[in-house]
Amino acid sequence: MASENPFDHNDIDDVIHGRLRLGIMAYLTSVSPAIFGELKDKVGATDGNLSTHLRKLEEAGYVRIEKRFVGKRPQTRVFLTEAGRAGWMAWLDRMQALMRAAE
Repeated sequence: MASENPFDHNDIDDVIHGRLRLGIMAYLTSVSPAIFGELKDKVGATDGNLSTHLRKLEEAGYVRIEKRFVGKRPQTRVFLTEAGRAGWMAWLDRMQALMRAAE
């Protein structure tokens, strides 16, 4: 579809395309796993907001959440999955195609 119409937006992954999820995915491509608190600070989210968006990414298979204890403190780590990396790369490719079409 996109090859016929370079401005077609229908194949943009809506799971990734949300602003906060974009930030999450971008950060996780360079830092995986990320500690929940670190990720929250980097993307400027609240605990609840980040949890909601991570759940959506997890349901899509883009991230994996691991909860463990470090000493006596709970720690949540977020991993970018292979499907997440592939989804991110496809999203980047689509954005680049749209930018090239607009030149």
